[in-house]
Amino acid sequence: MSASGDAALTIRAPARLHLGFLDLGGALGRRFGSLGITLDRPVTTVTVARAESDSATGPDAQRAAWARNCVRAALGVATPFAITIDSALPPHGGLGSGTQLGLAVGVAVARLSGHDLDARAVATLLGRGLRSAIGLEAFTQGGVILDGGKPTAGPRLAPPPLLSRLPLPPSWRVILAFDASREGLSGDVETRAMAELPPFPAALAAHLCHLMLLKALPALAEDDVMAFGSAIGEWQRALGDHYAVAQGGGRFCSPDVAEAIAFVESQGVPGVGQSSWGPTGFAIVGQPAQAEALVQALRQRFASSTNLSFDCVAGNNRGAEIQAHGARPI
Repeated sequence: MSASGDAALTIRAPARLHLGFLDLGGALGRRFGSLGITLDRPVTTVTVARAESDSATGPDAQRAAWARNCVRAALGVATPFAITIDSALPPHGGLGSGTQLGLAVGVAVARLSGHDLDARAVATLLGRGLRSAIGLEAFTQGGVILDGGKPTAGPRLAPPPLLSRLPLPPSWRVILAFDASREGLSGDVETRAMAELPPFPAALAAHLCHLMLLKALPALAEDDVMAFGSAIGEWQRALGDHYAVAQGGGRFCSPDVAEAIAFVESQGVPGVGQSSWGPTGFAIVGQPAQAEALVQALRQRFASSTNLSFDCVAGNNRGAEIQAHGARPI
């Protein structure tokens, strides 16, 4: 197979919120099933270029080099690649840093090697998305994503199927609360924590699926931020209570983020919670001016908490952006 004529690719991959799982028990033969929102920022920006020798520079360079080597070995190519990471999502923050970085590097390596692999194929090569396809679909097309979980029986090496993808309304904003002093669970620690959670009641899974199908998604389609937020807030409270044993006893990984998000909720915003294992907290607001005012209030109220920072971001309904550079010298 001939190699691509491009000399380099720059990929800008979006962050995502993972809002939670629908069924951790799998009574019907499938586990998990998750909803996520793609964000306009923060982003991972990576340039992969053909080079005389391998290199990787910038934040999270070691993980980027691993993804390059993994995809290259799977494809049976030997071309050296230089990786430059201009920006990366904070690791273990609940924003999907590992998946976005891996997909950006893997897709670039595949295309520069002349292999037309889509992001789902690259995710499978990298072993990403085994529980959730939110990060994969955020990379592919953005928006608000619902996946169908994975079978409880037998190996499932591919990411879960996409069930629904709707755009986040353009006027909606997501307030983000970051805690630089904490990290969420990941890797083997996350796997052990998931295995040690209490049994997930089938009645709760049924209620959450009902809540998703007949409240959250219809509200999103009809641009009803209060109804959507009410469903997400209820879902987050139920899951936060279930995960509390693995998070030090609370619904949030970070007590400081919990306090900040509680303030936003007290201002009449029901769609609040924590992304994945945190520590990043979120609040979904229907109008930009309202969201900006709340962020300013948060910054003033928590000015002495130097570990906290806040942002107000729009949704990303496009997915990753890929830019080609130059032609390969003949």
